[in-house]
Amino acid sequence: MLGPRLIRAEIFVVMSVSLGASALVAFVRLIGSLTAPRELKGQQAVLVGSMAPGRPWLDLALQLVQIAIAVAPVGLVAYLMVRSGESLRTIGADFRRPGGDLVRGALLAAAIGGSGLVFYLAVWAAGVNLTVVPGALPEEWWQVPVLLLAAAQNGVLEEVIVAGYLLHRLGQAGWTPWKAVVVSSLLRGSYHLYQGFGGFVGNVVMGVVFGRAYQRWGRTMPLIMAHTLIDAVAFVGYAFLRGRVSWLP
Repeated sequence: MLGPRLIRAEIFVVMSVSLGASALVAFVRLIGSLTAPRELKGQQAVLVGSMAPGRPWLDLALQLVQIAIAVAPVGLVAYLMVRSGESLRTIGADFRRPGGDLVRGALLAAAIGGSGLVFYLAVWAAGVNLTVVPGALPEEWWQVPVLLLAAAQNGVLEEVIVAGYLLHRLGQAGWTPWKAVVVSSLLRGSYHLYQGFGGFVGNVVMGVVFGRAYQRWGRTMPLIMAHTLIDAVAFVGYAFLRGRVSWLP
């Protein structure tokens, strides 16, 4: 078992090549948005956008490469856990309980997804959030598959690292459950700062719910499924509803 000093060093390395780095970029992007001439709600935060407009095959290739690179830190986490005599099964990132994990994930997704949409519309109307564009891909045959892959990438990357791995390691370092959840939740909120203050607060709340769920269940897979479902509905739903309903910014 790793000592507290090695655990801190390991966490620093993992975060510096993954979501910790994303948090720093998100903070800088927020400063850019706050100092821009337009108000926050008049600016856009595109989550999955075209990477090669007008060149669909190149765009598809870049999307797939981007997804593969983004999820790579999960491999680093898996390796480090094996080095310490554990595995991803230790944090419940496996398929041992598919039925129960799916039910729990679906319930979490319904609760967080529904309330999250209402919260987003409220903070956007208040002018403290950018206009979030979940998907802005060209209408090609691969649009929906790429959006679903992007949703799965977010679910796997964020929940394995910020929920399962981080909470597990902080627990091994002697942190109290609530202290660990607070740190995990603040990190989750910080790498969503590019969306505005609403994105930060909403994801902190989501982090508390997901963090406590992990500590109660000892499994990351329900969180992965919930996060993937939330993003899949947001990405694909936006692609179909954009321009067809008046209430969607």
